[in-house]
Formats: sequence, C-alpha cells, structure tokens
Amino acid sequence: MFVPLHDGVPLRFMRTPYVTYGLIGMSIALQFALWLQPQQERQLAIMAGFGMIPSVLFGTAQLPDGLTHLPSWLTLFSNILLHANVAHLLGNMLFLWVFGDNVEDAMGHARFLVFFFLCGLGGSIIHAGMYPASEQPLIGASGAISGVIASYLMLYPQVRIWGVAFNWIPIHIPALYALGGWILLQAGSALLQTDGNVGWWAHLGGLATGAALTPLFIHRNVPLFGRRPA
Repeated sequence: MFVPLHDGVPLRFMRTPYVTYGLIGMSIALQFALWLQPQQERQLAIMAGFGMIPSVLFGTAQLPDGLTHLPSWLTLFSNILLHANVAHLLGNMLFLWVFGDNVEDAMGHARFLVFFFLCGLGGSIIHAGMYPASEQPLIGASGAISGVIASYLMLYPQVRIWGVAFNWIPIHIPALYALGGWILLQAGSALLQTDGNVGWWAHLGGLATGAALTPLFIHRNVPLFGRRPA
C-alpha cells in the first residue's frame, strides 16, 4: 500500500493546472451531492443509473423501470466522477493532486482533459470485457487516474516521491519504484480476483491506455523516460 504525498516537480509550461483542480473539485462536489440524498436507497439508485454496469452495457440485463439513468454508453464516462465512499474518493483525489498537475503541464489543458477521460474509457471497457455478466456498477476515477500514473511514470521515472507505505512508513524513493510497485499490486490483485467487485481490471485498462496515449498527447519538446530535451 502506497500513498503519495508530494513530488516537488515544478510546472514548465503553465502556471495553474486548471483541469486537474477542476476534476478534483467536480468529483468532490458530485460526491457531496450524492451524500446529501436523504435515503441510502436513493444513493444506490444514482450509482446504478450513472455507474457502468457491464451486463446493462452489453444488453443482457436491464435497469428497473422508473430508475433515472443515462444511456448505457454514456456510463462509460459518467462512472468516472462518482465514488463509493470517503476513502475511495480521497485516495483517488490524492493521486490526481500529486501526479495530475505535471501530466497536464506536459500535455496542455485541453489534451489532458481528453486524455483523462480516454483513460477512464479504456478502464471501463476492459473491466466490462472481463466481467460481461456483472450487475455490479463500476464507479470511480481509478481507471482514469491509473492512466495519469502511467503517463507520469513515463515522464518522470527518476523523480523521488515523498509518500507513506503500509499506512505508516515514510518513504522518499524514485517514482520508478514507488509507482512500479503500485502497478505490480494492481496486476496481482486483478489476476487473483474472481468476482469483479473491485475494478482492478479497470486500473490495468487505464494504465495501458495511458501508456499508449502519452507519446501522442505530450508536447513535442517534452522528453520521455527522463531523457534530456533535444
């Protein structure tokens, strides 16, 4: 278990990562709106209507009549901004806070926004493909943020990250080891899981999408893998 706290990498191309801050603010605002629902049944109904349910996406199941919901294809994106609980929300937002600003800096505001949701889309599709009969809603930005992590690792593998391991051990190690270990944990958890209750495959789908898209989305003069600019 690794929790990042700070990386100390300065921004090169922008003063403020507006998209990163906006995504964090929107996720928190939507979560508060969800928590303000007077009944837990209403909260669960929103998660079902706006989360991505693989069996509904593939047309083998239907949502109950009268349930407010989006078209199933749109839930591939809407699920990204919902979270199950406080720990889920705070964990995702902390990773986005630490790593999102530098990836946005390397891509630019608009491209980073598109990149973020494409990574979430990739995660949603892989999860649905692995559990096509599942009736459990997939919610959370983990797939999208996994793509951000993959991009950050490709951009700054040698940057030393301050963080906490196993909930109490302070560490200050290169991103290659901190995030590489985190990626191995996701892969192991995905391979060992059988029920699809946690979106480990969404994490791997987001990672793969982020790694594939990063060379296409970064500015031309931004080097990969810690190389010096030409």
